[in-house]
Amino acid sequence: MKQTDRKTKSAGNLPWADYFTLYNQLLDSKLGKQLNLRKLSEQVVYLGAKNGVRAAGASSRIFKSITPGNVQRPSSKKASDLFDLNYDEEQTMIQDTLLKFATKMRTAAEKIDADKAISEEIQAEYDEMQLAFMQTPESLGGMTQERSTVTQMMMVESLAYGDLGQALALFSGNSVLNAVIQWGTESQQEELVPLFLNEQPKTATIAINEPSALFSPFELNTTATKEGDDFIINGIKNMVPLAEHASFFLVAATTEHNGIQLFIIDKNTTGVEITRDKYMGLNAAQMCEIKFDAVKIHASAMLGGDAGIQYDTFISYSKLGWCALSVGCCQAVLDYVITYANDRYAFGEPISNRQAVAFMIADMKIELESMRILTQRAAAKAEQGLDFKRDTYLAHVLCCDKSMQIGSNGVQLLGGHGYIKDFPVERWYRDLRAVAIAANGLHI
Repeated sequence: MKQTDRKTKSAGNLPWADYFTLYNQLLDSKLGKQLNLRKLSEQVVYLGAKNGVRAAGASSRIFKSITPGNVQRPSSKKASDLFDLNYDEEQTMIQDTLLKFATKMRTAAEKIDADKAISEEIQAEYDEMQLAFMQTPESLGGMTQERSTVTQMMMVESLAYGDLGQALALFSGNSVLNAVIQWGTESQQEELVPLFLNEQPKTATIAINEPSALFSPFELNTTATKEGDDFIINGIKNMVPLAEHASFFLVAATTEHNGIQLFIIDKNTTGVEITRDKYMGLNAAQMCEIKFDAVKIHASAMLGGDAGIQYDTFISYSKLGWCALSVGCCQAVLDYVITYANDRYAFGEPISNRQAVAFMIADMKIELESMRILTQRAAAKAEQGLDFKRDTYLAHVLCCDKSMQIGSNGVQLLGGHGYIKDFPVERWYRDLRAVAIAANGLHI
């Protein structure tokens, strides 16, 4: 064999790791930096990942159909005593894509907060990613076979890293889809699931909160009274995201014999009155109050049919979603104040050199990691079909307390700058206040 042939053969058999090493060397070379090849490469990967999800979703729409005669539920992952905090390759790709999108969310967040509405550009780009396919079973036209609680927790956390209010609004439809997949009857799945798998999915939202003192999601004043083949819904819900734009709601109401259940109520049903409220935070989610005055719906509109749902489990999933929101937003606060403390000089040195500042930031990091680990543990148990209510309760208690503390410390570390709208920490502080009082909008 000739020497040139041996070289050719050797090059052709290089391990993939060597190819990536050579590729990275090219990106970091002088020529690569001059041509800005790394940024171009990252953009290609980002678009490729996003378009790959769209292509996979499109093929699922074409070749997958609903299996007649069966209610479709995603299976639980195999239970394990091991608690792995690492994301797999697919989850890492999704996370990277969403974090790039979160950068755009944060850039637009100040204007969106002032306008109190998500921009059409942000909404359109979110719809293009078609995340609903990653939570929908293949038999219903989606891409998954197993529960994706951990993946969805990561999705919500990544979106909240960009902006908590936008994340709540954007994921509200995905949350309704989760509930329909988990508890809906065959006819409810057949009618509602396709609405979320379009290129422009329908907007839907969850209504649980009520304007009562010391509100508890397990003590509701909204009632569902059975009259023949119908239910009559009466009550008031508040802090409902995107209510003005939603096609339908999942409304929690107390029944006479089945405890608290969820009801599918069309926005245009007689007796439904929607009022836009002014809240201190979550402006991007366009929070509203909904009044139900003798709203008549057919008994088949109860989610899950005659069997209904496991309401306590539903609330645990909702709390898990709010934990993920708080973790993502608190990570944004921490990253921001670290950079600010290192760049802000007082008396000739960065303020991060002062022990009071450094200790406060260190405490924020400790509290955040505690929030994240408890949330991940609860999500992992939920994904495996194990009892996760206790773990979710502990995570939610910690997130309610520490997220407010981290938000407050973020404002404190910026001093006077933390109290003006030119800096994002005041918005994060206002949004994080909702974690302890809201049960609406999320179900992962």
